[in-house]
Amino acid sequence: MSTTELIEMISKLPSDKQKEVEDFISSLVAGTHPGDSKVQRGYGSMKGLIKYMADDFDAPLEDFKDYM
Repeated sequence: MSTTELIEMISKLPSDKQKEVEDFISSLVAGTHPGDSKVQRGYGSMKGLIKYMADDFDAPLEDFKDYM
């Protein structure tokens, strides 16, 4: 398939699909894939996502009493 044919096919897509193609091509050029899990997250990146934690979260569990 030639570059011209690819451009013609992309130009027939709706603008939101054209954006997806653009993002995919950018990821290919960068050597990654949008679904790759190689993203390294820094400390504190989950801040604000945990809404509730029980008061006894760190308390020993009854199920493990025999092992303690």
